[in-house]
Amino acid sequence: MGKLSKRNILWIVPIGILAIFWYFYGPQKDITDNEYITYVKNYSYENSTKTLESAFASACENPYWVYFETQKGQDVVEFEGDCTVNNEVAKVNVQFLVDNDITSVQSGAMLVDSKMQEEADRDQFLLALVQ
Repeated sequence: MGKLSKRNILWIVPIGILAIFWYFYGPQKDITDNEYITYVKNYSYENSTKTLESAFASACENPYWVYFETQKGQDVVEFEGDCTVNNEVAKVNVQFLVDNDITSVQSGAMLVDSKMQEEADRDQFLLALVQ
């Protein structure tokens, strides 16, 4: 192998920088098992005896729980599954916001077939789920 020319270095440096950015900011593996997910799954909504995990498991197919942290540092657990909404099976995503001390859960956004739902519709869906 010969000497490294300026031309070769000008190719190697940008490729190295791109590789570093890809490593740190590229697609990340989903977090599907941690203390936040466990807490939300075992959480009883609105003084119900049913946990969120059992409520979603009985009403929805293909349940998938994932944890992520927002850019503002908010811990979010999201449920994804195929649930019956208005007598039709739809792809449902419901987010739950967990405080830093893992002592409380708030309902966040809800999407049905990728369409944002109103808070009242979300609350009605969750209440029907846990009863």
